[in-house]
Amino acid sequence: MKRLAMIAAFALMFSGFRAWPTASGTTTDSSFSSTAELQTKQEMDSPRLARLRKELETGSRDALEQFWKEAASQGTPLVEPIQADDRNVLVTFLWRAREETRNVLVFAGLNGGGIAKNQMRRLPDTDLWYKTYRLPRDARFTYQLSPNDSLVPIEDLEEKDIPARVATFRIDPLNKRGGSIAELPGAPPQLWGVRQPEVPKGSVENVKLKSEILKNERRGWVYTPPGYTRDGKPYGLIVMFDGPIYTLLVPTPAILDNLLAKSKLPPMVAVVLDNPTPYSRVTEFACYEPYAEFIAKEAIPWVRARYNVTADPGQTVVSGVSFGGLAAVFIGFRHPEIFGNVISQSGSFWWKPDSENEPEWLTRQFVASKKLPLRFYLSVGDFERGPTPKGGADMVTVNRHLRDILRAKGYEVGYGECNCGHDFLNWRGMLPDALMAVLGGSLNQKTESKK
Repeated sequence: MKRLAMIAAFALMFSGFRAWPTASGTTTDSSFSSTAELQTKQEMDSPRLARLRKELETGSRDALEQFWKEAASQGTPLVEPIQADDRNVLVTFLWRAREETRNVLVFAGLNGGGIAKNQMRRLPDTDLWYKTYRLPRDARFTYQLSPNDSLVPIEDLEEKDIPARVATFRIDPLNKRGGSIAELPGAPPQLWGVRQPEVPKGSVENVKLKSEILKNERRGWVYTPPGYTRDGKPYGLIVMFDGPIYTLLVPTPAILDNLLAKSKLPPMVAVVLDNPTPYSRVTEFACYEPYAEFIAKEAIPWVRARYNVTADPGQTVVSGVSFGGLAAVFIGFRHPEIFGNVISQSGSFWWKPDSENEPEWLTRQFVASKKLPLRFYLSVGDFERGPTPKGGADMVTVNRHLRDILRAKGYEVGYGECNCGHDFLNWRGMLPDALMAVLGGSLNQKTESKK
């Protein structure tokens, strides 16, 4: 559980963006009475909680303890059908207050990420706090619960202050999926990431890369497919950013092995790069010219000198998530002579330099430039609708905008959305689609998926 908590905290703190709650429409008064009225209007109640409330009102002494036993046995969140609605379900998050509790916040990017709309209510005179949502029955996402939350909007903080801000975040102790993971009944299976015993395994090597351009050193991982040889036809190449995400959270080697075994991809070498520190990620991925030069002039020559990989841009891919997705598109834009294919997952295209007023700087560069020999696959989670830094539109809007601009310029663009958040469950599920689209098929306006 500690390892999962660390991974979750990493994803929350350093993803470049998450649907962070905002204080719009509320105050930082954390008392129960200050938020209850905000949540009673138009909120659908859980039938199971409604039954518990009635049992308590009629004096059933053991009803609450029986409820907690059921929750522990069945796992949380509670998922209940909605009458005459086969597309959505009621999802209820629970927290058992074992100490004085002023508030409990659900961090999942739901309800646009607003603080007021994601605070739990307390069942009067009990230790039970809860929050019920109406959600698509095929949703899959991660979440955190934060008792006695500070209610400070995270996007208002400096990067160095975020670890202290998320110190109250907790993995749901009643969740039975190995962490705070919500997979609703209709969530599509993610079988490409499941290791199959009959499928041959590639190899993964730990490496280190020094950069004279950036004056630093970083770790990396190199995947080679089953049967890899130094001789013969060169292999395709994928360069991926966000090392911990594409190694710890997204099972990239298993995905590549499974796709290769089913002839969905040609044999590929994958190079997954980390940042020297979590904080350097913010600098390196923000359309940073020295980082693009490091990739083109140091990382790619390093890979080509040590591995049997192609120099054909058409068989070379750059990929990243969140800020890494922004970096992948920027590096493709700067170096189409190396990368002919770009994959961006939840790309942070709201970004702009501090010196400019208008958001979506990179999208505007594509508007102003001639068409380049690039192909794209963009994806985003439909729950990524919270406010973004620097006054930009939400993640869904900026990704759709870039998609439309690229298509208007004549680029081949595949596009996917899922009922997911800004998290590894989204990226784990969408990565196989992206790889198959850019390496195994044609991209056009019909290359869209909703998962």
